[in-house]
Amino acid sequence: MNNESAEAGIAAVHTFIETFNAQDHERHAQSLNYPHIRLANGKFTRLESAEEFAEQSRKAEPFLKKEGWHHTVVASLEVLHAGKDKVHLSLRNDRCREDGAVYHSFDTLWIATLVDGHWGIQFRSSFLHAM
Repeated sequence: MNNESAEAGIAAVHTFIETFNAQDHERHAQSLNYPHIRLANGKFTRLESAEEFAEQSRKAEPFLKKEGWHHTVVASLEVLHAGKDKVHLSLRNDRCREDGAVYHSFDTLWIATLVDGHWGIQFRSSFLHAM
């Protein structure tokens, strides 16, 4: 396993979560590499650009607030494989209310990639079912 890549992949996860929690849509979009692929609720979604992702992120914010979301915590993180330009990561994410109470936990597989000198999340497959 490539430890340097593993550390970079873990850092990409933390950047993703930090910018998601801040709901800083433009910075959040920069935490990814493109095209970005997501598999959730039985559907693949492919986003081609940071602008497209930021717009989708902005549209999702009211739904997060409606469900009582305040922040997400990475409850567990394991590097499964790490090569020179790609890292597979297994995560368990907890969605939390403002008081820190977890209201939804889900497992997810992410792939972080190195593209043009930038480590970002390029693929996410989540067991995040509609609530």
